[in-house]
Amino acid sequence: MNLKKIVLIVIFMTGAMGSTSLLASTELSEDEAADFAEFADPDPWYRINRITHRFNAFLDKNLIRPIAIGYRAVVPQMARNGVSNVFHNLADVNNVVNNLLQGKPGSAGSDLGRLLINTTIGLGGLFDPASQMGLVEHQEDFGQTFGRWGISTGPYVVLPGLGPSNVRDGVSRLLDGVTDPVRYLYPVTHRNGVYAMRLLQQRTDLLTAESVVFGDEYIFYRDAFLQRRDYLVNDGKVSDPFADDF
Repeated sequence: MNLKKIVLIVIFMTGAMGSTSLLASTELSEDEAADFAEFADPDPWYRINRITHRFNAFLDKNLIRPIAIGYRAVVPQMARNGVSNVFHNLADVNNVVNNLLQGKPGSAGSDLGRLLINTTIGLGGLFDPASQMGLVEHQEDFGQTFGRWGISTGPYVVLPGLGPSNVRDGVSRLLDGVTDPVRYLYPVTHRNGVYAMRLLQQRTDLLTAESVVFGDEYIFYRDAFLQRRDYLVNDGKVSDPFADDF
């Protein structure tokens, strides 16, 4: 059984719990399973997602956000840019792998060039000379790769401590971790420190975007996530599953 079939089965099984009916047949082709996973309602787990969202918001408000604000106040912009550049450089490993899996050799070559140049000339990624040379970063992950392969997203889900996701992207996080260079950093205490630093940098980068949030926060984050993922998977073509809500 190949990877695509495994992901289809996971999405099918979890999606069945949130659907209103089950198919009578116990054997499905890949196409039938993908069609079944296309929910009329992308958010069938709305109630539990709301609860998880409130938990994440509480954790962010009382712990993560205050630390991010302090980090931004204490650490100079140039230093924060350097930290951000390092993590973007590490992410190019995953970008290269997923561009190849999606049949995009040009993008893979660009990201490989970025990785080599920024790791050497850019002093381990602290600086980003590759962008000045015209090499554009192509942000890809296994969730996008599965989407390009035609695998359905499955239901929308809010992950504790991680935020908005869907079944397909949740499964893909396991493979994203495999291609993450930080995973192979030892000792484990150093690895966990880098993970924490990356989370802090990401949260700090989001501080400037908070002013655009309006209305129901849960709905805003849900729709923004779904539209962005759709945009990334389809390379710029967006569909809105909640268009009828407005």
